[in-house]
Amino acid sequence: MPAERLQKIISAAGVASRRKAEELITAGRVQVNGQLVTELGAKADPQQDHIRVDGKLLHAPERFTYIALNKPKGYVTTTNDPEHRPTVMDLVKSVKGRVYPVGRLDWASEGLLLLTNDGELANALMRAASHVPKTYVVKVAGTPDETKLEKLRHGVSIAEKGGRRVRTAPAQIKLIREGDNPWLEVTIIEGRNRQVRKMFEEVGHHVEKIRRVQYGPLSLDVPPGEFRSLSLEEVAKLKVAASGTKPAGKKNASARGHFRSQAEKPNHKGHKGSRRI
Repeated sequence: MPAERLQKIISAAGVASRRKAEELITAGRVQVNGQLVTELGAKADPQQDHIRVDGKLLHAPERFTYIALNKPKGYVTTTNDPEHRPTVMDLVKSVKGRVYPVGRLDWASEGLLLLTNDGELANALMRAASHVPKTYVVKVAGTPDETKLEKLRHGVSIAEKGGRRVRTAPAQIKLIREGDNPWLEVTIIEGRNRQVRKMFEEVGHHVEKIRRVQYGPLSLDVPPGEFRSLSLEEVAKLKVAASGTKPAGKKNASARGHFRSQAEKPNHKGHKGSRRI
């Protein structure tokens, strides 16, 4: 088998994402045939070389696991929280093998979250260049007029960590329930930290509730706190989405129908294949 970059081998084995694997290497936690390796360009043959991470021998790649979780409010999207708050990992304890979240939803956000041990796919999905669409239903304080919505559709400047300002990519925004505090459907192709919240703050409206209902080809279809495994077809579609290729066929269902089922029919008892912890 031809030699491959070390971080790719570690990621493919399900130990960590590609980015985390790079951190493990530079931190001096990886050995190849007994020799410490700290350069990211290093390569190895997973069939011939003995690769150890934190002293543990790397075995053949694990069978990949793909989980769609409906994250409730009050959980942080991390594998370990120094403040000892509930994490999304508490909701998937019954999953065999180690998985980790792809991207994140903040503590107050709800909805669809993908977890996997497929580091290659996770890395591809999290790259901004993949432009995988993510759809949210959002309740905001006050009614934004059409001028403000057009600003959001065309992109606004938001602050990132450290104060640097960036312009968001164009977004799709539709009103799905009128009221003093309306609900809107928002689709973005980026995944910046708290992006949707910051976008609405820029036009003077606080986000009161936010729920992710679609991630690429996946739609939210399990009750809060529950999860299900993805089908082989769904995994294949995710890989196509991550590659940036537009698949032929029907578009994903609108979040409007999902909003009705979630907001007006909150009980999801008896969903086949879902799990509650």
